[in-house]
Parts: sequence; C-alpha cells; structure tokens
Amino acid sequence: MLVKEKVDQAIGILQEYGVDCWITFVRESGMMRDPMMDYLCPADMTWHSAFIITRSGDTHAIVGQMEKQTVEELGVWGRVTGYVEGIKEDLQGFLTTTNPESIAVNYSRNSEVCDGLTHGMFLVLEEILSEIGFQDRLTSSEKITSSLKARKTATEVARMEKAICHTLDIFDMVTGFIQPGRTEKEIASFMTQEALSRGLSFGWDPAHCPAVFTGPDTAGAHYQPTDRKVERGHVLNMDFGLKVQDYTSDLQRTFFVLEEGETVAPLEVRKGFDTIVAAIELARAALKPGVQGVEIDGIAREHIVSQGYEEFPHGLGHQVGRFAHDGTALLGPAWEQYANKPFELIEENMVFTIEPRHMVPGRGVGTIEEMVLVTSDGAEFLSEPQKKLILIG
Repeated sequence: MLVKEKVDQAIGILQEYGVDCWITFVRESGMMRDPMMDYLCPADMTWHSAFIITRSGDTHAIVGQMEKQTVEELGVWGRVTGYVEGIKEDLQGFLTTTNPESIAVNYSRNSEVCDGLTHGMFLVLEEILSEIGFQDRLTSSEKITSSLKARKTATEVARMEKAICHTLDIFDMVTGFIQPGRTEKEIASFMTQEALSRGLSFGWDPAHCPAVFTGPDTAGAHYQPTDRKVERGHVLNMDFGLKVQDYTSDLQRTFFVLEEGETVAPLEVRKGFDTIVAAIELARAALKPGVQGVEIDGIAREHIVSQGYEEFPHGLGHQVGRFAHDGTALLGPAWEQYANKPFELIEENMVFTIEPRHMVPGRGVGTIEEMVLVTSDGAEFLSEPQKKLILIG
C-alpha cells in the first residue's frame, strides 16, 4: 500500500535530518487539503486532526471520533485516538510523554508543496503547545516534506510510467487527425475524448489540458485551445498530461505542417527542433544527485542562446508526481519568483521534466518536454524522447 510505503519512508527521513517529530495538522481537509495528506491519509478529515510521525518510529493519528475507524482501517497508523470535545488534551498528552526537542509542521516560505498549514491553524497549534511550554520547538517541515515528495518509490514511478504510455499513445493517435484547417479546439477535443474513453483523468485543469498551439501568434504555454486553425508552414506543439492512480505525466510534442509539395521541413525549422533536442540531452547528461538545478538550467539555457535564440522565459524543468508541478527542487534560473528552489540539491529518485523552448520566427514555438528519473549516478528518460520532428502532410 502506497500510504504505508510513504509513512515508512518519512520515518527514515526524520532520522536522516535529526528531527524528533513531524505533525501534519489539518481540519476540513476536503476543502483545504494539505498537500501531504494524500501520503498520510487519503480520506478527508472534518475536525482538527493531527498525524504524527516520530524519529523513533511511532505513528499516531489523533482525529475526531467519527473518523477514527476510517483511519484505523488504513492499517498504517500504529495508534489512532478518537476525541469528542477537542484535540488539545490528547495532543498535549502525546507530546509531553514523548518530549520531542524539535516539532516540524507544514509551513514554508520557499515551497508551495510544503505550505499546507494555514495561518489560523498555526495559531491554534501554537496556542496548544504554549500551554505545555513547547511553542518554541516548532520548525518548518520543508526539508521533510520536500524529500518525501521528491524521493519516488518504485510504486510511484510505475504509476507515472503508465500515465506516460497513455500520453504518448494519444500523441501518436492525434498525429493522424491533425490536418490544415483543423482548429486547436478540435485537436484538443480529439485527445480529450480518447483519454475519457480510457477512463483517465487529466494532469491539470482540463480547460487547457491538452494545450494546443499552432503558428507564431499563440497565446502562451498556459492557455486553452482556441479557434485558430492549423496552417501549412507552421509549427504546432501540444502540452498534455494524464493521471493513472493519482500520478501524472507531463509531456510536449512538436509537429510541422508541410507546405504543398514539401517533403521535409525548412532549414530554420529543422535547426530550431534540433537545438531543442540537443539542449534536452545536454541537460539530462548533466543531471545527477548532488548538483543544483540552477546548474542544469544554465547548461540548456546557454545552448539555446548560443544557437541565436532568446532564452526561454521560464525554468527548464519541474518535478512531477501527484501533480504536474509537484516538488521543491527546480531546474531553474536564480530568479526572484523561484526563491531557493533552483539551489536545492538534486536527489536520487526525483522525477523532472526537461522543457526548453524558443520561437522559430514566422513559424511558431519550438519545444519538447520529456520526463526523466534521477538515478544514483545520472538521469534516464522515463518518456521515449522525441528525436525527430513529426511531419504533417
């Protein structure tokens, strides 16, 4: 069971970082869901609930009495306490008994995936702890939650590989549907219907998954398909992701619509495509545990610029997991918006996208997005990489 895998993994991470206790503190989690809850308890919690893991290996869930049996039936938590009037007494009792020197909770200035504790709930927890003199022991769980999300188990990787297979298969199918005169909306609808016929859900908001962009006058990467028609001589690209058992793929593929009588793409289009392929391979070859994401981003960015293109206006790649963007460490530049993410060290079993892009003047956006798994000494493709431009006759 994946929840058991991740809880066991969390104990090892606490031991690694020397943190005594990690508390995920939630209420009404169906409405305000902490990003870590899916790893700890898939069910929604209504009342104040504390999911506690200690460095010594204790796992204790304190939840409303009405939800006690639900948590017990997971078979993951060593002890489940149900309360009626309030959580304070049981939570204080556990902490005074175990007496942790450090208590990590889910807040973070740097990473949205580690910032599930609302300000109001932080104040509640701080008040509960202040009554037993533990309020100064609170610290951010960012390192714990980042590592728990980032270090994919074999189960998690297998689910993403299945999502990737479906995504690539639908890319292959839509190739035969694309033709001059089709609109972006029609192409997206074809892909959407095929995904739904397989009983699959989408990697992000279905309004722009897939994203379809044709020609040089596109709206941008995070925009929904439009009534713009496919034209000969234009580059067309698509950004698409699917979910299998809650795990996501995120891939892009690039096509070129041939002019009448053409059998190959023009030189400037082929150069643009080959530049992207080379940038991806340079980045993948340099990606390994212990390096910083900013280094990998710089390698691809420098190659794009060296070929005469403007640098891409975003990070090179993000982590993928339960969501398309799902991790702290980032393959990105040292920009304000990315905070400390590009300087986090890469770890084994992280899964990243690599997605450089540039504009081919008068033709459209050149981009490919692949997914890679960081290994003990490098990185390997999870997706079969696109090496050839897909031609539409």
